[in-house]
Order: sequence, then C-alpha cells, then structure tokens
Amino acid sequence: MFNSKALLTSTLAVVLVSFAAALASIAAATPVGPVTETPVTVTVCSGGVGVGCAGVPTVSDTCINLTGGLSFLNKEISTALVPGGMICTFFQDFGCTASGVVNAGTDSQVFLGQGTWNLAKAPGLSGITNFNDLTSSFTCSPI
Repeated sequence: MFNSKALLTSTLAVVLVSFAAALASIAAATPVGPVTETPVTVTVCSGGVGVGCAGVPTVSDTCINLTGGLSFLNKEISTALVPGGMICTFFQDFGCTASGVVNAGTDSQVFLGQGTWNLAKAPGLSGITNFNDLTSSFTCSPI
C-alpha cells in the first residue's frame, strides 16, 4: 500500500535540499566585501601636453583637492586630458565647491568632457572662460 508519511517525508527532504542549493547559489553570487570602483586616470599639466603633467587616479564623484603631493598643481593647471566616457568639473576652490562668478567675470568652475583641454578656453557656466592657473580641486564622473 501507499505510505503517506514516507511520501511526505521524502518530498519534504527534496524540497529542503533544493531550497538549500538555491540559497547557496545566491550566497555565492553576493559580494562578501565592499565593491570597489576602478580608478580612471585624468592627466593634468602645468603647461601644454607633456609639460609638468601628473596622472591623477579618480573615482566617480570623489573630490580631488590639489593638496599634499598634488599641491604643485594648485592654481597651476593649464591643460587637462579627460578620458572617454568621463566628464570632469574643475573648481577654483578646494572641496569641489563653486563660489559663483569671481575673478573679473571668470566662472568659478568649468566642465570638461572627453578630450584634451586648454584651460585658457574652457566651457564654463557663462560660456568659454579663461580657467588657466585657477584650479584648486576637481571631480569626475562617468557619462
């Protein structure tokens, strides 16, 4: 005859084993630690391309203050090379904050997409502006 208790026990065992296997596959796909973003290098130069340049690793939406080992670039950047897929905002002030229009009509921030930029002719909020030797901080993000 048919034993309902044995059938229920074996069915329950199969369901539990399947459930445990599903949980194990979910746990294997879940990152164990924090996910880190690979830095993208933005090259900034105190002169033209190749003159006084430094490659600065940037992570999305992280403010880079030109202090410490980068202090030689504070208020000295003339050229920036922004990699593809990125947009960078360069600021006159530390902390990646904009203070409005200062310095006889020059915007306090400029926005640079992919390419090589002469900061003497950079796109600001009011149009093309001379941002040469004005940068104290910058931030970049993927487009």
